[in-house]
Parts: sequence; C-alpha cells; structure tokens
Amino acid sequence: QVRLVESGGGLVQPEGSLRLSCVVSGITFSTYNMRWHRQAPGKERELVAGITSADGRTNYADSVKGRFTISRDNTENTVYLQMNSLKPEDTAVYYCNAARLRFGRASDYWGQGTQVTVSS
Repeated sequence: QVRLVESGGGLVQPEGSLRLSCVVSGITFSTYNMRWHRQAPGKERELVAGITSADGRTNYADSVKGRFTISRDNTENTVYLQMNSLKPEDTAVYYCNAARLRFGRASDYWGQGTQVTVSS
C-alpha cells in the first residue's frame, strides 16, 4: 500500500517559517520525482516546487522563488518543503505528490494534505 503522509502545517504569522515533511512508503522513493502542490480556497491546485529523482534538480513557482526550498532524503524516504518569509497568500492546503514515468507506465500518488495558515 502506497502512503504519503504530510506533516508540519499550522498557523504562522506573516514573515514566519514552517517546514513541511512528507514521509513516503510502499514505493521505491528514490525513483520518484517529488513535488509539493497547494490549493487555496476557491482556487485551483498549483505546483509549488519539485525535485527530480535522478539528480535532485529543483524547480519552483515564481511566487515562492527565494522563499521556499524543496529537498529530499532518500535514506529516510522523505521530502521536505522549507517555507520562509511566509505571506498570507501562501495560505492553502499543501499536498505531497510522487510521480514517475517508467517503461511507458505512469505512476502518480498523493498525500492527504496539510493546512498552512498565514495570519496575524
């Protein structure tokens, strides 16, 4: 059974920091590209950050560049999202996603999400 379990969300004041974690089980974690997405109330889900399986290359949404950092620990089957200088517009449910395309087969798994609220 594949499980992606996010943690680390909560309420934080503007300009504060949070570190999200996503522990993955049931798949070969090191072979999956990992992403964090978010969905704010009334808005579509959007990609926040991604990190590749092969070489750890990262990419970020323009809205979080310079403030968020994605990383992974293949020995702990965990992906992280360090979020600094948080803004009220970062308020959303954050979802962890594991995806790969291998031998023509696409695999895509999601966590249940963790709420991040940025408010004074």
